[in-house]
This record gives sequence, structure tokens and C-alpha cells, in this order.
Amino acid sequence: MELLKLATEWAKSEVFSTRFFIFFAILFLIASIGFWQLGKTDLAKAYIIPTLVAGLLLMTIGLGLFYTNKSRITQFKKAFNSDTPAFFLSEIERSESTLKEYTVVFKAIPILIIVAALLILFINTPTWRAVSITTIAMLIVILLVDGTAYARIEAYRKELKLVHIENKIIK
Repeated sequence: MELLKLATEWAKSEVFSTRFFIFFAILFLIASIGFWQLGKTDLAKAYIIPTLVAGLLLMTIGLGLFYTNKSRITQFKKAFNSDTPAFFLSEIERSESTLKEYTVVFKAIPILIIVAALLILFINTPTWRAVSITTIAMLIVILLVDGTAYARIEAYRKELKLVHIENKIIK
């Protein structure tokens, strides 16, 4: 039962974390509306579309992860009750593959941030400046939220292994 509690607590933490994607998405969407309504300069007007796109992307990520993790909570109970060893193995495998995916994310996003920063330096038009700055802001939000998610899944994987050692789930 400790295994089910551990998995459920992890999924609930993920549901809470994904709300931050939604929160920042709303902030980007509000910024887009603000630039649309109040923007007088070319640079301010150039932010309308990039902040709208960033807001929609973050909203899509947030809602997708929210519903995925929310449904996992009920799926965990069914999978645990039907075949505990298989559930344990699938969670170990899923956590390890997720950690590998995060490793790629943490290498790719800083590269994208560097590219966006270089665009600011070398292309001096309002549109490209707005796109680059908005991209950097959105990628920083993703790094912040994914950084905490990475730490949680890493701790979850360690806890799974401890539960395995203590309870000998798989013979």
C-alpha cells in the first residue's frame, strides 16, 4: 500500500506543479492583451503575437499535463490492485525514461535561449526583438517548472527503489 500512496502523492504533486504552466500562460495572455490595448510603440505592438503564442503554448502544456496526471491518480489505483509487481516495474521504467527526457530538455532549452539572445544582438528589428525576448521568458518558465518536476521524479524514483528494497515487491 505504501507504493500506491507514494505514486499517488507524486501524481498529486505533478497536478499542482502543472498549474504553474497555466498561471504563467494566463500572465502571457494578459500581457498580449495589454500590448494590444495599450501598445503605442513599434516594439510594444511587436509583442502582441509572440506573447499570445507563448501563452497558448504554455496553456496547452499546462492543461495537457494537468489532465494526464489527474487521470494517472485513478489509473494508479487500478494498476496497483490488478498487478502490484507489474505496476512497480512500469513506474520504475517510466520514471527512468522521464529522467532521460528531462536531460535532453535541460540541454536543448539553454541552447534555444542562447540562440534567442544572439538574435537580440544581431537582428535589431522590433518583431525579432519581441520574439526573442518572449521566447527567452517562456523557456525560463519551462526550465523553472521542469526543474522542480525533475527533482520530484528523481526523488520518486529513489523512493520506489527504497520501497522495493524494504518490501521486496518483486521476488
